[in-house]
Amino acid sequence: MSATTTEKPVTGQTVLSLTGINKRFGAVQALTDVHLEVAAGEVVALVGDNGAGKSTLVKVISGVYQPDEGDITFAGRKISVGGPSDAQALGIATVFQDLALCDNLDVVANLFLGQERLLGPVLDEVTMEKEAWRLLRTLSAKIPSVRIPIAGLSGGQRQTVAIARSLVGNPKLVMLDEPTAALGVAQTAEVLNLVERLRETGLGVILISHNMADVQAVADRIVVMRLGRNAAEFRTEETTTEQLVAAITGASDNVVAARASRRAGTTDTTEGAGQ
Repeated sequence: MSATTTEKPVTGQTVLSLTGINKRFGAVQALTDVHLEVAAGEVVALVGDNGAGKSTLVKVISGVYQPDEGDITFAGRKISVGGPSDAQALGIATVFQDLALCDNLDVVANLFLGQERLLGPVLDEVTMEKEAWRLLRTLSAKIPSVRIPIAGLSGGQRQTVAIARSLVGNPKLVMLDEPTAALGVAQTAEVLNLVERLRETGLGVILISHNMADVQAVADRIVVMRLGRNAAEFRTEETTTEQLVAAITGASDNVVAARASRRAGTTDTTEGAGQ
């Protein structure tokens, strides 16, 4: 692992760059020549069907897996992420879909779980509570109290706590795995507002989602993966849901699309001959 950098990347500056990432599990080639870039102050959505390689790629970035080939550059330095603790030390935070929150503990205890602040031999509860409120204000979060047990929070509020916890170590990049899954309309809107707040604070954000409406609402760029490869990349304002779905499913490669293309070509040729 390379040395940790404390300087915050300038908005627009590339914070993460993946080049030629390959990952194999036995006979299964999970990732093939994958490329990805994320800038500070940018939300990049990573989309694709089940088995497209999204989760594997996130685990490579977060240090759960090591790539067989390829380079990872973070904050301008080529790095090797030996494990999740290395990723966290570098400034790469991941909020997985299961959130990993403890229902019986309050918001403060969850935010600082494993990263407790100490005052001599005892917990510094005052400092942690102040820091908890600061993090929640940074996200404009709607949490009634930092002393309420997680079990008493809504789905959107739980997601808020998980995202706030990812900020405890002052990361440069935050990855969110399906943050709006199983949430209602109001809670989804709350979480998407949090994503926008992360961007406004200058963080690079990778958003993994199956919900195209959510993706198009907050992402600056959309990277489509299919069968472990880069399939397409779009600027959000320049694409449509139909184009995204076609790229995700490989619609241009299927038999129906191929027949339609051939029929269109035959029609054009016939019409041209009659002119």
